Amino acid sequence: MSETRKLAAILAADVVGYSRLAGVDEDRTLARLRALRSDLVDPTIAVHIGRVVKRTGDGALVEFRSVVDAVRCAIEVQNAMLERNAGVPSERRIEFRMGIHVGDVVEEGDGDLMGDGVNIAARLQGIGEPNGICLSGAAYEQVRDKLKVDFEDIGDKELKNIARAVRVYRVNLDRHIASVSTVPDPSGGKLALPDKPSIAVLPFQNMSGDTEQEYFGDGIAEDIITTLSKLRGFFVIARNSSFAYKGKALDIRQVARELNVRYVLEGSIRKAGERLRVTGQLIDAASGNHIWAERYDRPASDIFEVQDEITHSVVAAIEPQIYAAERLRLQSKAPESLDAWGCVVRAMPYIWTWVIQDEDTGISLLKRAIELDPHYARARSLLAWAFATRVISGNLEFESGISSALALAQGAIDLDPDDPWAHFAAGYISAFSRRFGPAVEELNEALQRNPNFAFVHIILG
Repeated sequence: MSETRKLAAILAADVVGYSRLAGVDEDRTLARLRALRSDLVDPTIAVHIGRVVKRTGDGALVEFRSVVDAVRCAIEVQNAMLERNAGVPSERRIEFRMGIHVGDVVEEGDGDLMGDGVNIAARLQGIGEPNGICLSGAAYEQVRDKLKVDFEDIGDKELKNIARAVRVYRVNLDRHIASVSTVPDPSGGKLALPDKPSIAVLPFQNMSGDTEQEYFGDGIAEDIITTLSKLRGFFVIARNSSFAYKGKALDIRQVARELNVRYVLEGSIRKAGERLRVTGQLIDAASGNHIWAERYDRPASDIFEVQDEITHSVVAAIEPQIYAAERLRLQSKAPESLDAWGCVVRAMPYIWTWVIQDEDTGISLLKRAIELDPHYARARSLLAWAFATRVISGNLEFESGISSALALAQGAIDLDPDDPWAHFAAGYISAFSRRFGPAVEELNEALQRNPNFAFVHIILG
């Protein structure tokens, strides 16, 4: 088998106390670990151009093109894990420790890596703390002036089977996140969640006893996950994570804590004769309140057509319900304490009223969102809409108003070409300024990205 030598940045990671976790509940631990790999770890590695060399049970060895990429990837995963573990009892948390080194490695013909470069990374991971990242001195020298990260020099360490002591540095992660995550809530009360809405879609329960309906229920849940994932601003848990709960007695609040989501969509499927009954309900897991529920009775003659129809109906119904629930949740916060997402959600009801005083409030909130996050496309597209409605109502001069609105809409498209709201704003402004060709084009672009966008259908009509 051929082999080559090369210089590589190596990240080694494993789960702290995996044997203990598996001993308590092996099936659930394995399911959670697979879900974390699918939802978080592997996508983050891919973003930073890493290659998973091999997995070792609960651990992994990853190769990167540069140490900077390796450290960025490690920090992103560890901070995300700190957030996900918020509110989870300490004895049930999955926590990683990581080691990073850059050095000479031997690459074998099958892609496996060997040598001291790999061994040092593995030993560094072994001396790390839970949620910790340890770097060798060689790796530290590569990133010290390239990343705005605090490093702590913890001295020379004797590592097992490594001939000479290795200088080791520890990454100091976001202390705010760490303080929230590592102190368990003794009351098991409110979830420590990010401000943006997060949702898990559980597999729909088959109530009919017909195994064919099992696949139908799974298909609806999968389609809803896929469609919701296309909506900008929502964090949707991937199928592998939510389907780990299939066939189990569920405590919605526990599911939400484990997946770190605020909203959970669950449902059931029942077949009676030639008719199907599908129910769905959306739950705010933090409060336990049902914020939406619906029942669909349909003929089972064309099961795939029914599946598509129900999927589109559910998504069209729950998107505005989530926005409404988020608006109520954020009403108690002072405007100066809101993040960009919060400002946009709070602005929404004001900019649809066509009342100048209300529009002023909405416009102020949207401008604040752009100040907080200049790259937030949604804030720009909604501000474009607000300027356009002022022109229509005669409260803003036509030429300057249209010019500002179009510039904001185009800026939103440039920042996020997949956001349907950006194309909606551009299409709406083009429509009432009598540029009908571009209007139809942009509105159709919006519908391609969100076929359930009712207001786009209205303007296009």
